Amino acid sequence: MIDDNRAIHEDSARYSAATSGTAMRWTKRKRCCSRTRRRLPDGRSSGFDSAFQGQEGLRLLQEALESGDPYALAFVDVRMAPGWDGVETTVKLWEAYPDLQVVICTAHSDYSWDDMIDTLGYSDRLVILKKPFDNVEVQQLPNALNTKWRLLQQAKIKLDDLEKIVGVRTEELQATNAQLQGEVAERKRAEQAVAPATGSDPACSTRSPGHR
Repeated sequence: MIDDNRAIHEDSARYSAATSGTAMRWTKRKRCCSRTRRRLPDGRSSGFDSAFQGQEGLRLLQEALESGDPYALAFVDVRMAPGWDGVETTVKLWEAYPDLQVVICTAHSDYSWDDMIDTLGYSDRLVILKKPFDNVEVQQLPNALNTKWRLLQQAKIKLDDLEKIVGVRTEELQATNAQLQGEVAERKRAEQAVAPATGSDPACSTRSPGHR
């Protein structure tokens, strides 16, 4: 969650704690994160982190990428004075990690849909959520978008595995082709070397009549 409203973070952290079965811990520092974390069977962590400005959100994302445990989803508020607004923040987040699913939250008309598309482009990673939020929407979006992100990662892994298999097979074919070309070249050299020995020399074989 990237939002300059502390109440939004508290509500979101409570929901995350309730759904993940972990205890909520809210730090008392002015510009820090609240966290509810749990470790998944595959080693990744699951839970909720929060930042109060776009720059903070980008830093958290970069740290997560460096640790090999990237975020799947970010809720980003549009108005976050005095720093980046939500649209600019989303641009920065996608530059760092294009797979991130983003929900832009807004209660104002700061950006029209056309303005957002001009800046962000048409993307299946983007959802617009209008305030005031509907509880059902807020509960369902993380489930749907996290699943979508997970399926994307699985597809990328399978594609990567397929590319590796194709690469190995290509190398094997190239090696076999090189071997065959070498054998063909060797056979041609052998045939050329044998030809003068078996051929006839007109100057030596011609005899004059009556010569024994």
